[in-house]
Amino acid sequence: MPVPQEILDKIPHLPESPGVYLWKDGMGKVLYVGKAKRLRSRVRSYVASDHRESVKTRALMQQVMALDSIVVPTEAHALVLEANLIKEYKPRFNIALRDDKSYPYIKVTVQEPFPRVWVTRRLQNDGARYFGPYTDVGAMRRALDVVKRLFTVRSCNFDMPAQMPERACLDHHIGRCKAPCILAQTQGEYAAMIAEVLDFLGGKPEEVVRKVKERMALAAESLDFERAAQLRDALVHLQKMEEPTVVDQVEGGDRDVIGYARDGDDAVVALLRIRGGRLLARDHQFVANIDGESDADVLEAYLAGPYRLLEERAHELVIPFEVAERDVLEQSLERTKVHVPQRGTRRHVVELAQQNARHLLEEARLTSEEQPTEERAGDPTYELQRQLGLAKVPRSLVVFDISHAQGTDTVASCIWFQNGRPNRAEYRKFKVKTVEGIDDFASMNEVVGRYFARRVEEARPLPDLVVIDGGKGQLNAAADAMRALSLTAVPMISLAKREEEVFLLGRSEPVRMSRRNPALRMLQQARDEAHRFAITFQRKRRSVRTLTSELLLIPGIGDSKRRALLSHFGSLQAIRDATPQQIAEVPGFSVKSGQKILDSLRVTDALAPAHAPALAEPRDGGAGEGLDHSNAGPTPVQPGSDPGPTPSPIP
Repeated sequence: MPVPQEILDKIPHLPESPGVYLWKDGMGKVLYVGKAKRLRSRVRSYVASDHRESVKTRALMQQVMALDSIVVPTEAHALVLEANLIKEYKPRFNIALRDDKSYPYIKVTVQEPFPRVWVTRRLQNDGARYFGPYTDVGAMRRALDVVKRLFTVRSCNFDMPAQMPERACLDHHIGRCKAPCILAQTQGEYAAMIAEVLDFLGGKPEEVVRKVKERMALAAESLDFERAAQLRDALVHLQKMEEPTVVDQVEGGDRDVIGYARDGDDAVVALLRIRGGRLLARDHQFVANIDGESDADVLEAYLAGPYRLLEERAHELVIPFEVAERDVLEQSLERTKVHVPQRGTRRHVVELAQQNARHLLEEARLTSEEQPTEERAGDPTYELQRQLGLAKVPRSLVVFDISHAQGTDTVASCIWFQNGRPNRAEYRKFKVKTVEGIDDFASMNEVVGRYFARRVEEARPLPDLVVIDGGKGQLNAAADAMRALSLTAVPMISLAKREEEVFLLGRSEPVRMSRRNPALRMLQQARDEAHRFAITFQRKRRSVRTLTSELLLIPGIGDSKRRALLSHFGSLQAIRDATPQQIAEVPGFSVKSGQKILDSLRVTDALAPAHAPALAEPRDGGAGEGLDHSNAGPTPVQPGSDPGPTPSPIP
């Protein structure tokens, strides 16, 4: 039985990222759950052969009618999610694990007056803190070893303080426990130590590292070198523990997590169902015709409508951003409490839901007949949309940059990025024609106006975002050009180099992003590429002007003969190195005129050190006007991208 065409159309658009795929039959029943390091490659392997070597796989592919996928951050997360989904759906074609074992956790009994720490495979809603699951048991053992080396957590099973032994055990005598059982350590001191244990296991070791270093220094000062060595060895393992996965958490038990992605007047809401601490399912709903509506209103409409009518809702709902009537929404959802996390475990799960929402929206765009796209937009592109508050995903953006040499040879560049990567076929370079001297604002106004006037005239697609290299002045000058062309609907920003601030039209305060933010890094890469392209063109113009000036100083050499010489020899240095006989081979020249040219060039070279003016280095006209970029090298771009044809200047 052939694979349905709907599945074949979906496979090329799956991401090459970790995830889980579910093969389903015509009734929607899950037949097989599998994990993948690269979803597209793994799923494609099912339809690339007839599977003669595997009877089970051949039988599976004869029954599949639908394909679903869930993206996760890493392969380890995919491993855990696969195990959870297999236990939930019990697919016919998956291996049946009769012992029903799960991955181990580290359990901290914070509900007890004197908490304990141990390993368990059973998740219970008993008030304890669970960390994990750990797909690498070795990493979990190393984490426990660090806990034992750094913290004196008790290992006994006494129900303290109801049960108190008469004397301390061996752990106290070998320094592994401070004996709270005989009141040698107070409950407050023990609780402070457990707080550090929770920070360490929760993936926040920075404060713990600082305190351990202080203790190690104090131990060395007091000549307790054995303890200092133990602390030193423990520090080595602090950064090596595996982070707990975000797809399997027990805190809070059941919860629904919402992810949201939008592109123009289309949006998708992804719903992750976490039950008993495990991610068990992902639902979604597409939303259309939302032009002019805010993201908060769209999300609130979904929660008050389709979500509220669901038969099964968790007692906790986690959403990615705030909605206007949150208290009213909670009343309509009755027993469901709404949270908008900013950090921690809940925020990690929200990011996973957001990633799945973007995956679904991109999949719909790639297969849409009305608004098809050729390439999947990456997370930095969606992050840029979020940071700037854009209604449409900036899949395409252009960057303008001005470059000049102390007011002469002023040029500009326009580079095009598509889905975060350079599209060199759309690069353009300009000679600034109407501006005399140094006036970056007027130059930017001219270049932006010429570029968009030509695109409108040729009915070519406009970019989703315009980026101006500079500050508010350059941005306003470019905006004036766009208003003259009635193109105010195209979003415009400027990127100021000095503080890497992003200015938006109509906002007095800039947007400041973290230096590690992928959206800012993408903007910086595009801006630097525009610098490189503009300066390269400016230097080329200056070089041509220099060659032209030297040749035109020779008596008897006009513009046509100059072009003939440069066309034949390629450069001024090649002319200098030629003989009179070689110059005579050029039409219009003789041996005598060739000797005359060489003599004139030698005289010019002899006078150049004393009389020739120093040539100005090209300067960039973006933010931080006048900054010298003469030594700027090429900006690294996406490996393997097609360089495309060499763009020509726009007249």
